[in-house]
Amino acid sequence: MSIRLDKIDTRILKLLQKNARTTNVDIARSLGMAPSSIIERVRKLEDNGIIQGYTTRINPKMVSAGLLAFVFVRADQWTPARKSALALAKFPWVLEIHDVAGEDCYVVKVRCRDTDELGRLLRDHFNDSKLIKSTKTTIVLATIKETADIPIPDPS
Repeated sequence: MSIRLDKIDTRILKLLQKNARTTNVDIARSLGMAPSSIIERVRKLEDNGIIQGYTTRINPKMVSAGLLAFVFVRADQWTPARKSALALAKFPWVLEIHDVAGEDCYVVKVRCRDTDELGRLLRDHFNDSKLIKSTKTTIVLATIKETADIPIPDPS
């Protein structure tokens, strides 16, 4: 579902995506509007589910989560695939789960301390699960770009 955004809404979204701590007063000043109208527009963007929340980006290396890996998961053919994804989603080291087309059922983004911890996670939680048929793991050596920013097109 797509909601039509006007020029002001897209500018607000771009400012907040750049810095979620930008105040309504600063947004209003930047757009030449009253803070009360910005508050109302932001509230509507939140109520319509366009703005889903506000987060803080943390350097994973500084909190002992420097190893990034992607685990390609094939669910057991006799078990509903979504059941295995929901089981994996409960673990805090699983950051993302994507249902994908192809041989695998899911691509799972995992962050942990090191290869020893990754090995334990794979053995104890992925490969030991009766819901998962097989996994393939790719360890990231370096991240060139990682962002949660969504490209927001200007209204036509």
